[in-house]
Amino acid sequence: MKLKFYIFLFLLSSAIFAQQKQVETSIDTTKNKIGAEFKLTLKTVVSSKSKVVFPKLKTIGQLEVIQSYPIDTVKKNDTYELIKKYGLTQFDSGKYTIPSIKILIDKQPYLSDSIRVEVANVKVDTLQQKMYDIKDITAADSGIGNWWIYLLILIVILAIGAFVYWYVKKRQLKKIEEEVYKTPIEKATSLLNNLEQKELVQKGEIKEYYSELTDIARNYIEEAIHIPAMESTTSELIQAIRTASTKKKMTLTPETVENLERVLRQADLVKFAKSKPLEFEITEDRNKIQRVILTLDNAIPTEVPAEEEDQLLNEAQKQKQIKQQLLKKRNKRIAIAVGTVVFLVFATTTFFIVTKGFNYVKDNLIGHPSKELLEGEWVKSAYGNPAVLLETPKVLKRMDTQKVLPKETMALIKEMQLFAYGSMIDNFYVAVSTSKFKNPVELDLAKALEGSLKVIESQGGQNIIVKQEDFQTNQGIQGLKGYGTMTILNPVDKTSSKAYYEILLFKQDQGLQQIVILHQEGDTYANDITARILNSVELQKASN
Repeated sequence: MKLKFYIFLFLLSSAIFAQQKQVETSIDTTKNKIGAEFKLTLKTVVSSKSKVVFPKLKTIGQLEVIQSYPIDTVKKNDTYELIKKYGLTQFDSGKYTIPSIKILIDKQPYLSDSIRVEVANVKVDTLQQKMYDIKDITAADSGIGNWWIYLLILIVILAIGAFVYWYVKKRQLKKIEEEVYKTPIEKATSLLNNLEQKELVQKGEIKEYYSELTDIARNYIEEAIHIPAMESTTSELIQAIRTASTKKKMTLTPETVENLERVLRQADLVKFAKSKPLEFEITEDRNKIQRVILTLDNAIPTEVPAEEEDQLLNEAQKQKQIKQQLLKKRNKRIAIAVGTVVFLVFATTTFFIVTKGFNYVKDNLIGHPSKELLEGEWVKSAYGNPAVLLETPKVLKRMDTQKVLPKETMALIKEMQLFAYGSMIDNFYVAVSTSKFKNPVELDLAKALEGSLKVIESQGGQNIIVKQEDFQTNQGIQGLKGYGTMTILNPVDKTSSKAYYEILLFKQDQGLQQIVILHQEGDTYANDITARILNSVELQKASN
């Protein structure tokens, strides 16, 4: 019988465990400390048309109701399972009976089962408590919080945006380099032909068409007559042409100047007043600009007095210098902005690396899976029967033990359940298993620990270093803890990693409860998760 039992322990440890017994009345623990909460659960299954009334109570027997939880409803086919929980407490030690509670189902009274509980004094005997080494000094939280992460991300985004803007502008300036033409009239004629080939009018891009059309005319006037046409308003440009025609003795008819002014005014209306000229008007404006340019080119005298030529050249050079200065200032501002952003990113990153360490910056900027688990929303729940109550970063999922254990092993088991999160090759793994045996057996927790480690070894664990010690829950229930390190082989890519593990084992009458935790060695966040889980462990005594 012992040989069969140890074979069972070996196979049991490879599972991760099965189904809870459904009861009408249950409680999370029958023994608790003074002031601690007993959670009483009442369940009933009724039809969809039934009306169920749970009583509103301030006390149940000699226990005080500190919390009346909302009713949970679970639909099962054509029926509903109603679950009502009461939080009870008592501030005097002793043994108490939770009496039957009357529930009305369709106005018919039904009584719950009574349950005996025990409230124990808190032990203060230091001789019975384990002694631990003094912890290292831990730096206090600076209170900086996580706001700097978002600031750093924003700075990086701004830096990337500034770089992209500078790079695109630089490329545009290179592309805007115009072809070299022999004369301004040749350039203007070529650009007018190219404008027609773009078919902007046919595409409905009227604003872009007029913008390019007037720019061609202004560029020609600026290059041929040396007037700062690009920076001038329509009124200023017309007045400048009239002045230049007098100084250069250009023979311009009033009609030529008026045609140019009409087209420029039309372009202003299109660009700023969203005017939409008709197609024939657009054609006439294009022809007017072409005639104006040709007329101006013919009107320019072949020889200009040196004094007037110098004056015009000086004015053009002056305008060119102003444009260059504005361009330099803009580029300087962009360079300063980019430099400032890069400096802030570098300085901020360096500051946190120096004060917090590189890993801290990496984990908060890039992210760390264990850190996300630790800082996420934790769940406290009971698993198996006898129930193991503990707090975990994720809900443990029920595993099918029928697919894991052979039939000869299942023949020894009265009831077995397994719940788990993750796997051995994940960054964090936790499993809870409970079992109850059919026949009386003498449980040896040390042997059960050996069986668990052999199963882990069969699943890829290598070079396992084992340490063990007694373990006691906050309720005073004694158990065995095995812990240490191992090398885990990944069956997919054949790589190996160093891992740390802890296994808790508890035995009750014809029952075994087991908790397995495994994570990468040196993962400080996983260490904190493990400590929080183990500190939350509570056990429910086995029910006959």
